[in-house]
Amino acid sequence: MNASLAPALADPVLQDSALLRAARGESVPHTPVWYMRQAGRSLPEYLALREGVGMLEACMDAELVTEITLQPVRRYGVDAAIFFSDIVLPLKAVGVDLDIKPGVGPVVAQPVRTLADVEAIPDLTPEHVPFITEAVRTLVAELGATPLIGFAGAPFTVASYLVEGGPSKEHAKTKAMMFGAPEVWDALMRKIAGIASAYLQVQVGAGAAAVQLFDSWAGALTPADYREHVMPHSAGVLEAAGRLGVPRIHFGVGTTNLLSLMGDAGADVVGVDWRTPLAAGIPLVGDRAVQGNLDPTLVFAPTEVMTARAAEIIEAGRAARGHIFNLGHGVIPSTDPDQLARLTEFVQGYPR
Repeated sequence: MNASLAPALADPVLQDSALLRAARGESVPHTPVWYMRQAGRSLPEYLALREGVGMLEACMDAELVTEITLQPVRRYGVDAAIFFSDIVLPLKAVGVDLDIKPGVGPVVAQPVRTLADVEAIPDLTPEHVPFITEAVRTLVAELGATPLIGFAGAPFTVASYLVEGGPSKEHAKTKAMMFGAPEVWDALMRKIAGIASAYLQVQVGAGAAAVQLFDSWAGALTPADYREHVMPHSAGVLEAAGRLGVPRIHFGVGTTNLLSLMGDAGADVVGVDWRTPLAAGIPLVGDRAVQGNLDPTLVFAPTEVMTARAAEIIEAGRAARGHIFNLGHGVIPSTDPDQLARLTEFVQGYPR
């Protein structure tokens, strides 16, 4: 491994943070906590900053990315920042004609259908994303002892957007390509895996201390189909990230039946979504740390109900190699930030 690609490895204070210690399975002073989609959505300061600014426009502005990423760290004192970006941002950066439509999600102008369509997508280089390097370097300097988690979309989820042309509940076109045109599918997955690997390398090279590979739609697959058609490509991304020396978090939605495979794909930490009790998920992931997994709707419950459930999750997490507390999916936009502040204080103050 070229250590120069992972400057976070050279910072002993950062390496001693609760989050990185938990990811490595070491003892921690408290259960570390951060929240998926903590950067944005529910924060009034985020909504004010984003007014009149498109999602992808915000993701490509280093100053906005820096400020949005820092906002929840300032407000909550969480144990990690998550880099503000979007699953499809790297595709936009290399020239794919797409946009994120409010209330819909990513929409692709010309969906991928053929090998020629795949070959027309350029590989990602650092020159495509100078704003990412700039934002990460600025963030690392501002965050100090708080780790920054880099972020990329997993190949299956990104492929689904490209093939379907937008969000899909059935993923019918995606699966039709997977089963009916395996040579196109394999080429597309290799292309996306290469882009994701390069995107994570840029973030780690600029100072990100850990990475998360996020697979929103993997739960639509059977274990056999995931193992044959998807896992090798996710494993390639995670292997490339592993060579950089930083912990790798692998999270998917509705993936109870895939947890073992997602761990075997190369994760150091397996995210468990809220549908799977953490105590049931831990035996499935092997000798790995886990992340999760409070139901995001529980922050709308009375505080004592929310914290009682959080305590159950922390206690269950003791059986794992390491445990990073998180919601079992992203922060819901209508979440009360004060309630997340109470949850953060509770988790960090919970006796070890």
